[in-house]
Amino acid sequence: MALSDSRISKQGILTIKAQQFRTQEQNREDALERLAQIIRSAVQVQKKRRPKKPSRAANEKRLKSKNARSQTKSLRTRVSH
Repeated sequence: MALSDSRISKQGILTIKAQQFRTQEQNREDALERLAQIIRSAVQVQKKRRPKKPSRAANEKRLKSKNARSQTKSLRTRVSH
């Protein structure tokens, strides 16, 4: 239920549509395998993301590109005589 999946209805019913194969039995097996895969992915716990500070080089590169862009834009102003 915690998954924000469009296949889960408001009542909590999971709908899996299987039409890949010609026989009903193969489609049923395919649907059951996909159900098992969905359950496995729901049970798996995601690692918490730890935000990190950008490196000094990355920060300097960003500031350098911002300064270059600023210079380019400042050249677009009207020329005073």
